[in-house]
Amino acid sequence: MGRLVAERIASAGDLDLVACFDPGCLGVTSGGLAVSDDPEAVSTADVVVEFTHPGVVMDNLSAWRAAGLHAVVGTSGFDEARLSDLTRLWGDGPPNCFVAPNFSIGAVVMMRLSEVAAPHFAAAEIIELHHDGKADAPSGTALATARRIGAAKPDQQRQVESAETAAGARGATVAGVSVHSVRLPGLVAHQEVVFGAVGETVTIRHDTTDRAAFMPGVLLAIRSVADLPDPVTVGLERLLGI
Repeated sequence: MGRLVAERIASAGDLDLVACFDPGCLGVTSGGLAVSDDPEAVSTADVVVEFTHPGVVMDNLSAWRAAGLHAVVGTSGFDEARLSDLTRLWGDGPPNCFVAPNFSIGAVVMMRLSEVAAPHFAAAEIIELHHDGKADAPSGTALATARRIGAAKPDQQRQVESAETAAGARGATVAGVSVHSVRLPGLVAHQEVVFGAVGETVTIRHDTTDRAAFMPGVLLAIRSVADLPDPVTVGLERLLGI
């Protein structure tokens, strides 16, 4: 993702790629620049794009905040507790911080459709499928989708809450919604939301087959983050108006 983002920024006529930072990938070049292990390398930027690991993202964001840099964050793992921590860490802007559970426009549409459908069905479950190198489960997209479904339909209704004969068989529960995570080689990023009512089901599915699908959303966020009204903004839908 980092290399792809750097390449797309470098090729955008209205953006300038000024630095690449990654302590684990020294010597690799992205967008024509050497990758540095010194966070000071990004100090001349206006916006830093953070696609890293849940274990380091908060420390990185603390550094970018201290440096006065706007941040666009695609790192996964931002549940409600971490978003609260980020809001406290970031404080008042400027600069601003934008976090997206998913930068795919199709995924954002999927989440919005799920939110609209939720009140009309008894219950919903989410199956999210990702490549086996993904660091966390459930995905940030699944967490965000479950929270939106739970807010739209707080009373998830099932006749029986099945007893698990094998631990974890029913998945995790997020905002009352069961979430199941699949990790396999060959996958990229996929999600199904299955709604059930008496006599019918509806499935809303989104598939990402190439990481290029994330790039329009990333570039939109880079171009928009400085003008956002709040210090911390979550969700690409806030930029798309859906």
